Amino acid sequence: MRMRMHPLFLRTLVLVAVAALVLATPTPTNVSSAPIGNSVLARAVDIELGLTEPGEKEQLVSSGAVYAALLATGELDRRASASGKDPSKAFSRHGTQGCSNRFEGGGQGGANVRVNQDCSLRRQAEEVIVVNPLDDDNLIAGQNDSRLGFNHCGYAWSFDGGKTWGDQTPPFWQFTLLDGHTADACSDPSATFDSKGNAFVTGVIFDVAANAFANAIVVAKSNAPIGGAFYHSPRVQPFQTYRDVPLGVVANDNDPTIFHDKELMVADANAASPKRDNVYVTWTRFSGGHSPIYFSQSTNGGANWSAGVEIDGVNASICTFPTTGGGACNDNQGSHPIVGPDGTIYVIFGNSNTPLNGINQVAMVKCPAVANCALSASWTAPVKINDLIGTHPRQVGPNPITGCPSGRRCLPPNGYRVPEFTSMSLSIDAGGALYAVWSDFRNGGPPCNTGLVTTSTPPCNNDVFYAFSTNGGATWSAARNVAPASQFGPTAQWQPWSKVTKDGTLWVAYYDRSYGTCESTGCNDITLARVTNAGSSSPAFAYTRLTTASMPNLVVANNPIQAGFLGDYMWVDLDSKGRPLVVWADTRGLDGTVEEDVYFARPIP
Repeated sequence: MRMRMHPLFLRTLVLVAVAALVLATPTPTNVSSAPIGNSVLARAVDIELGLTEPGEKEQLVSSGAVYAALLATGELDRRASASGKDPSKAFSRHGTQGCSNRFEGGGQGGANVRVNQDCSLRRQAEEVIVVNPLDDDNLIAGQNDSRLGFNHCGYAWSFDGGKTWGDQTPPFWQFTLLDGHTADACSDPSATFDSKGNAFVTGVIFDVAANAFANAIVVAKSNAPIGGAFYHSPRVQPFQTYRDVPLGVVANDNDPTIFHDKELMVADANAASPKRDNVYVTWTRFSGGHSPIYFSQSTNGGANWSAGVEIDGVNASICTFPTTGGGACNDNQGSHPIVGPDGTIYVIFGNSNTPLNGINQVAMVKCPAVANCALSASWTAPVKINDLIGTHPRQVGPNPITGCPSGRRCLPPNGYRVPEFTSMSLSIDAGGALYAVWSDFRNGGPPCNTGLVTTSTPPCNNDVFYAFSTNGGATWSAARNVAPASQFGPTAQWQPWSKVTKDGTLWVAYYDRSYGTCESTGCNDITLARVTNAGSSSPAFAYTRLTTASMPNLVVANNPIQAGFLGDYMWVDLDSKGRPLVVWADTRGLDGTVEEDVYFARPIP
């Protein structure tokens, strides 16, 4: 007798077979992703899965947001099941009071201290660190945090200069989005202190449930005595510090064609500024096939925020694509705002309104202290700082070995995407000189070809650069290579962050494959470069290896869930004495695991 199979069972068998095919081949398939109501996020997922190709100049949604959506589609569960790994056999047994850890080293880099206290194998990556201007021992660090789903945001605090940490998730999950749902994901954490020691944190929150598309940018506050150990409503009211809500709302949309992404925040902590203690947020607003940079400000401690305005502007001399665009510089990603001593706001970002694929540019706009920055007209036209060469190897279709996602650019044998747009930073010294730092592939070439990841091999000569301006950003110096091949060989350095001291000493931290055999095996370290006289014709460079040992390469074989993403940025801040504080995502897991956690170093002076 022939047995008839139920149609639902047949459909399940087909889906399982197709899923196995996707893992086994790097080429795109015709499988549709699970329904995601927000069209921007749905397209981002399809690009990540290799189901569609991004446009020539299309900017990509940040990986933190995409990975949260991938979880909702079941893709991450599929990857874990297909790997055959049993995570329970690697569970960390470090007690129930947090999983603190230190890697001790004998060099100038000092100890590597674990920031997040999550004991599970959930990912923490994409980091920010800020120091209280009134207390060098009070630090706040933020990260994409996956202990509650995949992913949320997490924030850690320290009251002893980073020797020990506590951490938490923020009170974002009581916020009701415009579609009536509460958010179930958060990405792109950012934090800042004002001049009084009040702390603020923010993130992009959204709903990845089927057919939901609302998303928002919200802000919580931690008053000066609390120091980041608890976050509450920024709204001044009775019992403020007892209440999580209402939150500050920077942006809030229920339009399936709009997605807010990659927001960063800064407060004006300058004692002499006429706008002292204002708080500012810039972000990328994906809509209508473009990705302009938006700005909003709060003049009352994060309680209320001005309507978002586009600030990237028009400059026909640098923004020449498309030719019918009239010079609009509106295909951007990775903005970073800073505030000068006089209250002027400067914003750096990556722009791709250029005629050649992969040949992009680092750009900057500013709003003078005397102007109302809540108006688009108050912002200057964009200025080109330098080229941004994004021609390093590109992945087409999911990579079943390294985990490099489809549509992203990676440096084999690593599967981490190299985020040249979202790892550029800007800082200013006491004299008003500006310093921009980024990384790109201008010195790259065979055998690490500018074509596909699958046809490329190391060495991959990606480099870190800086340029400076002494006239408020009107003109910029030539690019200077922080890690030249003449000294470090044709090795990969990427994902830098920077901060300059008052006297013009530039500190730059970055991922680095120049140690041992890392260029060929894929392990990597964190290097901290010190550039004295950075704004002169004769800068001097010195280097410190911050990691006490190299971080193992994170690939599908040792961690199928986390492979493919090591964050879009790391961070550097300075204490009141000009000493650097650095946080990064580290793959040296506890108990022999390979997984992402956040680590901190305060180098020995």
